[in-house]
This record gives sequence, C-alpha cells and structure tokens, in this order.
Amino acid sequence: MDKGHSKYLGATRRNFGGFIFYIGMNKIIIVMLLMISAAAPAGASQRYISLAPATTEILFALGLDNEIVGVSSYCDYPQAAKSKDKVGNFSQPNIEKIISLKPDIIFATGLEQAGPVSQLRQLGLKVYVSDPSNMKELFNSIKDIGRLSAKEKEADALIIRMQSVIDALALKVNLIPSRKRPRVFVEIWHDPLITAGKSSFIDELITLAGGNNVASCVTKSYVYFSSEDVIRRNPECIILTYMGKGSLGNIKSRLGWGKISAVKNNRIYNDIDPDILLRPGPRLAEGLLELHKRLYPKDE
Repeated sequence: MDKGHSKYLGATRRNFGGFIFYIGMNKIIIVMLLMISAAAPAGASQRYISLAPATTEILFALGLDNEIVGVSSYCDYPQAAKSKDKVGNFSQPNIEKIISLKPDIIFATGLEQAGPVSQLRQLGLKVYVSDPSNMKELFNSIKDIGRLSAKEKEADALIIRMQSVIDALALKVNLIPSRKRPRVFVEIWHDPLITAGKSSFIDELITLAGGNNVASCVTKSYVYFSSEDVIRRNPECIILTYMGKGSLGNIKSRLGWGKISAVKNNRIYNDIDPDILLRPGPRLAEGLLELHKRLYPKDE
C-alpha cells in the first residue's frame, strides 16, 4: 500500500509497535525538556502540534496557522503545513521533539497513535484525540477543537459550510428511489483487496452521494473482501482510492470481473484525490461532491 493510504488504514493491515519505553539517557532528556517547557512565559500565545493530517486540516481551516508549531511528516495540506516543523511520522512521533516545541495542546487521532498518545499524557502533556467514525462525530470534533483553541465561531462557520453541501445534495438524492441508486464498490487497495464497510466514513459518503455500498453488509470500517463477493454483488460503479497509472487496466484484466456491470460500462474511476475521501476533515464535503459526480455523470 502506498504512503497515502498507510496513513489512514495501516492499522487494518499492519501491526505498528509505536513507542513502548524510553529508558536511560533518553528518559533524562525528556524530564529535562519537561522542566524547560513548564517555564514558558505567562501570556504567551497558544502553541499547537498536530500528529494527524485530518486534525492539521481542521486547525488550518479554523485560521490557526500562526499557532501551529509542529505537524507530522504526513501532514501535507494545506501548502503551509509543509513548512511547519516535523515531529516524526504518523505512527511514531518524536517525543523529544514534541516536548522541545512546548505545545499547549497536541491534537492526535486513534488507532496507530494510541501508544504515543498514552505516553504523551503520562508525561503530563495535554492531548486531544479526534477519531470520528461519521459526520456527526466529525462535527463534534470540530466543535471541540474550536472550543480548545478559542475558535468557536470559526468552528461553527466551518460546520455550517460543510452541512450546507450535504443538505443541498440531499435535495437531489432524496428524489431518487433506493432501488434506482447505483451499487458502488470502493476499492481501498487491491492486494489484498480492501474495501469500506458499514462503520466507515466511506459508507456514509456513498449513501449521501446517492449510492448503495455493496459492502454495507459488513459492519467493520475497513475489511478484506474477496473477488468472488465483488462479482456476486455486481457493482455498477467502482471507485478506486489510489491513483496508480495501471490501476484501471488491472481491474479489467481480473478473472471474472469482465461480467461486472461497472467494468462492462467503463464506470471505474481512479481520479478522485484519496485525501478528500479518507481524511475525516473539512474536505470531506468536497469528496462527497466528487463522489456524486461519478455516480451521476449525466446530471453534471
């Protein structure tokens, strides 16, 4: 799996050890840095670190560019995020680097970051974990982040903008009978074959965009799926969340896939930026619109 997907789905297919212990001189260094951090001058502006691409996007969307002092190496949007100090990768942040930046709050996510989050809290650092599994929980996370950063109005405005996109699209989608909505298969990765189940953001986006997820029978968020199951469910539209040049040809050459409706009608798409579908952040509204365009190309 490429870097863009390992950021979000690594826990479904790889076992990350994270940080277990800091011993010896490293421990001494951490204690010393904590003492230095505690001596920050009163009245100083807030300092934030984000360990996840989604929380980084939320912070920037709330206008906190100047307050962000560090991000993970995977935080690449917006462009300004690339110039921030890097505090390690997604699953293994650099604890000493984080402490040296004297953050007031560290924003993180779940799954792979559970270990580092626990360690940071044990060191007395304030950590907020945003790990939403649907739009309602995402909006709650945005509200929380807005409250913690004194950006409540900006958070409310962001939620209103996202909700307005959902509401406007719902006016179209609600007119389409369920039986006439296209069956959709979203391929997260091809080897092994991974798709999005009922508990995922992807499933909710498919429904909001006017489609029926062929993997909604699976309760887990991201699961292994067999080629036989895809063929049997006969999706009318296939969305690939990776953008390799040979991906479309790979789909068409698979044994038995030639009989699938989406393949026969050339309704296979790999042109949606995976970040706007897989990152639970402000750009999910954009991802929703792009998904709808693929499901209903004649309406555009």
